[in-house]
Amino acid sequence: MARISLEDKIKKQEEAVFKAEDKYEAELKELDRLLTKRRELESKELVKAFEKSKRSLKEILEFMNGNEDDED
Repeated sequence: MARISLEDKIKKQEEAVFKAEDKYEAELKELDRLLTKRRELESKELVKAFEKSKRSLKEILEFMNGNEDDED
């Protein structure tokens, strides 16, 4: 059985690391794409809710920022 030299082992391990790094970068890019898509869908949903709302933009922004006054 042939012995694998230390240099060959190092080269093989470096290749494995580079492949793992490439896969990691691809997975990270896909995650970013999906998060962006979710944010776009949430934004569209928010705009639709605003259009249907009887509240003013100022009232909605105050509510969302937690500045809603208790005027009961």
